[in-house]
Amino acid sequence: MKRLIECVPNFSEGRDLTIIKQITDAIESVEGVKLLDVDPGKATNRTVVTFVGEPEAVVEAAFRGVAKASELIDMRYQHGEHPRIGATDVLPLVPISGITLEECAELARQLAQRITNELAIPTYCYEAAALKPERKNLAVCRKGEYEALQQRITQPDEMPDFGGGQWTEQAALSGATVVGARDFLIAVNFNLNTTSTRRANAIAFDVREKGRPMREKPIVGKIVRNEKGEPIMIPGTLKGCKAIGWFIEEYGIAQVSMNITDTAQTSLHAAFEEVCRAAAARGVRVTGTEIVGLVPRSALLEAGKYFLRKQQRSLGITDQEIIDIAVHSMGLAELRPFNPEEKIVECLIEKGDAAKRLVDRTCKDFAEETSRESPAPGGGSISAYMGALGAALGTMVANLSAHKPGWDDRWEFFSDWAEKGKAVMNELLALVDEDTDAFNAIMDVLGMPKGTPEEKAARAEAMERATLYATQVPLKTMKASYRAFEIAGAMAEEGNPNSVSDAGVGALAARAAVQGAFLNVKINAAGLKDRLVAEELVAEAATIARAADAEEKRILEIVESKID
Repeated sequence: MKRLIECVPNFSEGRDLTIIKQITDAIESVEGVKLLDVDPGKATNRTVVTFVGEPEAVVEAAFRGVAKASELIDMRYQHGEHPRIGATDVLPLVPISGITLEECAELARQLAQRITNELAIPTYCYEAAALKPERKNLAVCRKGEYEALQQRITQPDEMPDFGGGQWTEQAALSGATVVGARDFLIAVNFNLNTTSTRRANAIAFDVREKGRPMREKPIVGKIVRNEKGEPIMIPGTLKGCKAIGWFIEEYGIAQVSMNITDTAQTSLHAAFEEVCRAAAARGVRVTGTEIVGLVPRSALLEAGKYFLRKQQRSLGITDQEIIDIAVHSMGLAELRPFNPEEKIVECLIEKGDAAKRLVDRTCKDFAEETSRESPAPGGGSISAYMGALGAALGTMVANLSAHKPGWDDRWEFFSDWAEKGKAVMNELLALVDEDTDAFNAIMDVLGMPKGTPEEKAARAEAMERATLYATQVPLKTMKASYRAFEIAGAMAEEGNPNSVSDAGVGALAARAAVQGAFLNVKINAAGLKDRLVAEELVAEAATIARAADAEEKRILEIVESKID
């Protein structure tokens, strides 16, 4: 698995686009780093930048971004709606794949020390990288913001983790930077139909985990404190959430600004629903939602499915349709257009790769590519695609049945079948390209040198591995395509009778996929030196092929009887 981390620095400049561009240029100057998103805010005077890459490249790019920001942003004159402590205010590293949170935390500590050593910028470490338990909380590190830093920097309990003890010209210019490591955070603003910051703050305090201070009397009473003199807090309703209220002059509305730091405890849609409830209790309405920076695909899929369940609609529709439901349900496009290709982190990481994939071509392009004199894509990829179409037809019947008038009490039954069909379809779509990749791997081996005995041995070993893989992939296609019969059969028996012929065509496509992939298993297994493994693979495939013939016959008999 490729090692990938994400970095989401927040720079204290959201108005001067030339400054922002110079900072992002510095970030992009590091080879192997991919800039995903730049999200400036005029009212907050803050820009959230998101980029990904392998850990070493990301850390270097982050350092260069901090260095450039310290040259261009003078904190003595910087003001905005958002809390901040430095030119590069906060700098989190987020594990994406192949790396743990603790490994990111160690990288963050090293980066913080380097920023201080080489740039003379004081740094705090927060979240998983915190060197003091209380500094896991960003608000503790940023206490009093930039204006309090000069006093804090010389106090033993308050000074930065690196670079404390003296108020320097550089510290005055750039402030401090808070460096850390955390899991994926969703930054979201909930738009309100009010201009009142007080009302927005009250709603934020109702829902945020920290809550609000307890008072002797409601609203105006003295704050109740414990023996240490600390305020006793009344917790809010949402775990893993931080929130404040503010007025955004750019939009002419107040917002509840929230960071969902633990999406396992509080999902995006749960936060939306709870803010709606708390707002309504105070005579205010949530009119829409603004995602700041990027959002993981899973958050929108979970949200879309949540709202589909409320509507008693099938969940087995395409991911794009589910995301559209989430966008409309939470008003994600109220303030500006919401383009999933630009806001979903996985879409941006995958951008550029899609053009290489067969399944992302048009039907016409795919057919024409298949017809060319090149040997791939060939029968294996076509078999996988036929299987995907078979599963898709069964899924279609399930979705039609879930929404059939008079069948409202069965929507969940058909929704479950649609989700099963969608999963099979997606697996087979992935196998379309995997089969071609397996063939191309054999072609790569043929290009290996064979001038010496050692080179011949290495080539032979590589060929055996590639041939085994090329045999296993169509076997996977057979197994996945066979599961499409379950969906087609259930829909032939239980689904909308007007679509029973579609279930039948799905069964025909599934059998063609199984038998087509079987041919590929046999021809590739013939090239294996290990004959015992080859015979086992072919025998397993033959069993699936016989079962597919029987399933096709059974389902077509049901279809014919219903048509008659």
